[in-house]
Amino acid sequence: MNLAGAHVAVTGAGSGLGRAVAERLAATGARVTVIDRNAEAAAQVAGAINGHAAVLDVTDEGAGAALDAAIAAQGPLRGLVNCAGIGGAQRIVGREGPMDLAAFERIIKVNLIGTFNMLRLAAARMQLNDPMAGERGVVINTASVAATDGQVGQAAYAASKGGIVSLALPAARELARFGIRVNTIAPGIFLTPLLAELPDEVQQGLAAAIPHPARLGDPAEFADAVLFALTNAYLNAEVIRLDGALRLPPR
Repeated sequence: MNLAGAHVAVTGAGSGLGRAVAERLAATGARVTVIDRNAEAAAQVAGAINGHAAVLDVTDEGAGAALDAAIAAQGPLRGLVNCAGIGGAQRIVGREGPMDLAAFERIIKVNLIGTFNMLRLAAARMQLNDPMAGERGVVINTASVAATDGQVGQAAYAASKGGIVSLALPAARELARFGIRVNTIAPGIFLTPLLAELPDEVQQGLAAAIPHPARLGDPAEFADAVLFALTNAYLNAEVIRLDGALRLPPR
């Protein structure tokens, strides 16, 4: 996909990896819709990159209305990058008994169902586009290395990200008839604003576990991977680990 003038929506773009993606896309000449639950963050990022702010919950079945408003403002939707997600650690059986089922459901709902919800809503609109160089749209989902390397206490998070990994192939196969590609990026440990709040010694300990380069990932490097997945027309149904050769230990 040629990103110059193309409309790409990014969820979770108010901060972290999503913000880095939105900024990089805008720098390439794309028209960016900044999607976030935080209205102030969405407006701030959109203002900085001359984009369109859309305030919505990715789990909302009615989120299509916000996409339609974005399309009216920015033109046909050609790309969706799903970066919205939450974390959370809790043992299946802890000192206080079994894991709260609502906590498991919440992580699955935001990470997996939210990703699917935005994919289905975006694809429904992309399939109406006129094809450009043989394709009508591209969806990039964000998983995690925890999808395959889930640690103790990560049952819900790993399951949610594993679902996103498993979604790549059937979604790509089904949407191929519309000329829509679907790919997934599974990042390792990146220096997001949340991680930056940790003490330096904790950050250094995390970085020491990464073989090479022995540092935390830069969100700009995640944005580079997204750019590659959006623009390489032969990349489809792929899951790309972006982790410096990290393999998470059990704990």
